[in-house]
Amino acid sequence: MTRLLLAFVLLVPTLAAAQQSTVREEPLVVTSGEGIVQAVPDRAWITIAAESRGSNPREAQRRNTEAMTPVQDKLRAAGIPADAIRTIGYDLQQEWDFIKDRRVSKGYVARNTIEVRVDAIDRVGELLELAVGTGATSVGGIRFDLKERARLEREALRLAVADARMRAEAAAAGAGRGIDRIMRIEEHGVASPPIMMARASFSKEAAQADSPPIAAGQMELRAQVTLTAVLK
Repeated sequence: MTRLLLAFVLLVPTLAAAQQSTVREEPLVVTSGEGIVQAVPDRAWITIAAESRGSNPREAQRRNTEAMTPVQDKLRAAGIPADAIRTIGYDLQQEWDFIKDRRVSKGYVARNTIEVRVDAIDRVGELLELAVGTGATSVGGIRFDLKERARLEREALRLAVADARMRAEAAAAGAGRGIDRIMRIEEHGVASPPIMMARASFSKEAAQADSPPIAAGQMELRAQVTLTAVLK
């Protein structure tokens, strides 16, 4: 009985190895696909800043508040909702000058920078003009985007998968075969370089001129995937 059991135990690994040697790898095809969606931006962010100076920190801050508060009030009065205005930077620094190799304080400078979401592209120029005319010392840093970005990214991804599948079917047909099933799809993300406009500074005199024309152009969302399929 003991000898028979020992023989069975020794035989099991041999049978497993024999079974593994008879397993055939499934024929695969791996392709990449790309999906592109183009759309005209319908949303923008603009950066507005106010810079003020004073002989001491408190004076610089007070003057800055006096400059920036009317700007935000005017934006709200123009129909910009409160949640579309946010502070993205505030700093207070002492300025220095060198006189006869000596460092001499020039006072303090306070800078307050806000970002404003604009849901109507055709109002960007108007709001830039309004900000400068009210007290902002610099405006610009315009960034365009899409309200329906998530939906458009999904569409780009769908197109990328369809493209990869068609490539797989073409490769399979070239080999005289067909696609049995999709084994794996790997997403590599959706890229859409932001459309930016350079930051600009305007004087109050410039604010009295016509609103600057703003053209958003067109955005491109590009999705990429890798598809692995089993051949028939």
